[in-house]
Amino acid sequence: MHFGGILRHISGAILDFMAQSRRKFSFKDVLAKLARGEPLSTAALREYGVSEFRASDLARSGWLTHLGRGVYMLPGDTLSRDGCLAFFTHRVADFHVGGKTALDWRGVRQNVRFQEVLTLWGDEPKRLPPWFTESFPSRYQATQLFDDQLPKGLGLQPLPAGRPDVLVSVPERALLELLSDVGKTQPLEEARQLVELLHRLRERVLDPLLAHTTRIKVIRLAELLARELDLPWAATAKRHSQRIGGGKRWVAVTKSGERLDLRRP
Repeated sequence: MHFGGILRHISGAILDFMAQSRRKFSFKDVLAKLARGEPLSTAALREYGVSEFRASDLARSGWLTHLGRGVYMLPGDTLSRDGCLAFFTHRVADFHVGGKTALDWRGVRQNVRFQEVLTLWGDEPKRLPPWFTESFPSRYQATQLFDDQLPKGLGLQPLPAGRPDVLVSVPERALLELLSDVGKTQPLEEARQLVELLHRLRERVLDPLLAHTTRIKVIRLAELLARELDLPWAATAKRHSQRIGGGKRWVAVTKSGERLDLRRP
């Protein structure tokens, strides 16, 4: 057989194989297995036999909706907040709901509630995609609040009735994240009002978190507010404020012009 004939034979075999694969593959069968309300990554689709090339082809033919690079959703579907959060949990190290949002979700909130802006944390600097932020206003940060010796997952748990793959800071960790945001996106007075509601913090959780906290401002603020508000965990915060460096006086000016004058007790 001549070389050209061999090539035609191979090409024909490949086309026959692809035709058979198409006949065997039914995306309608896959649709019944895919979760609703969640973004679909190419890796997730691949588990159901949908290659990147085929996913792109399905999007062009209307069987999938393209959200962004390597991410799709089912046509006509509506993304859920928790479905999206679970999606990021599997892609960003230590991704979780933190700070003010975590306190709110765990029942620590003021009576007046405005439009929710999700406070999200993780270990990787990242910009959340527009397909998420346009539906769910959010603020993500990768601030290093704790040292590298913090036990993985300390202070992170799903909500009692929530998805197991959506982690939310417990009140003790959320407190420190909230105080970290003071001077950046969090007004001091609102933080004070929220801290005043935190009477029942567990020392067995708060103490190790404070021990691994690296931010002077956070520890000094925790001590100051706990002392001024006469909270039960004030002594624990005072002990950690005394051990941390930074001199006897630590002063900073917030973005809004508030002056933080935090002295060592």
